Amino acid sequence: MPQVTMFDMTGKSVGEVTLSDAIFGIEPNKSVMHAAVVNYLANQRQGTQSTLTRTEVSGGGRKPWRQKGTGHARQGSIRAPQWRHGGIALGPKPRDYSYTLNKKVKRLAMKSAFSSKVLDGEMIVVDKIAVEEFKTKTVVNMLKALGADKKALIVMPERDEKLIQSASNIPGVKTALVGTLNVYDILNCDKFIVAKDAVAKLEEVYA
Repeated sequence: MPQVTMFDMTGKSVGEVTLSDAIFGIEPNKSVMHAAVVNYLANQRQGTQSTLTRTEVSGGGRKPWRQKGTGHARQGSIRAPQWRHGGIALGPKPRDYSYTLNKKVKRLAMKSAFSSKVLDGEMIVVDKIAVEEFKTKTVVNMLKALGADKKALIVMPERDEKLIQSASNIPGVKTALVGTLNVYDILNCDKFIVAKDAVAKLEEVYA
């Protein structure tokens, strides 16, 4: 079973935590994690892009010149795609890019992401993450003490508004609950910081 050092908010080691093999100790499946990341990014797309076709642009109601005898190529409208200010041929229209993954694939991807963070030494367990007031400096000091100055994902066992607000304006830092985690955020962070109670919940959810 994998073991990681547990720290407090000042960066001091306060013991070790034994993690579940089934969740934090599997061989990471790269192809499944890739599929989960692509799925997440696709589901984030708004799909609101839209271009005007020749039927939607203004003008072009009459034939610009007669069919024969002018020496010009035949034209039926000045709003055909080859004309300046004409409609767009085969342009993008609003569409839904989202799709769903198999539940087993999602679960395996999450376990692979957790395990990869443990293997890379990027998972940090903190005995308790709490701030007494809305103060960004408290979170900044904690991250510096833990060596997580760059991108960090802080996982809480339950919603803590003071912690969320205190971390919200720190560049590269995100907060998440156990139930709102996704593979993209886990892999995108340099340090995966998890409260001790959140580790127990993760093992309970993904057991």
